[in-house]
Amino acid sequence: MSSDVTLQPMTITLNGEARQVPAELTIHQLLGELQLPTDRVAVELDRRIVNKRDWAATRLAPGAQLEIVQFVGGG
Repeated sequence: MSSDVTLQPMTITLNGEARQVPAELTIHQLLGELQLPTDRVAVELDRRIVNKRDWAATRLAPGAQLEIVQFVGGG
C-alpha cells in the first residue's frame, strides 16, 4: 500500500476572484505559478499583510483570501 496521498486542488480568492490552486501551496509558490516578480509585489492574506520573509513558510488554506498588489515604476 502506498503512503502517497494525491492532493486535490483547493479554491482560494485571489484579488476578488475564485481560483483553483494546488493544495498546500505557499505564497512564494503561488507567486511563481502566477509568474509575478517577488521583488515588486505586496501580499495580503486574510486581511493581514504578510512579510516577504514569511512567504516560503506560509501555506494557503482552502478559502484563503489573498490580495496581491504589483508595484509599477515609472516617471
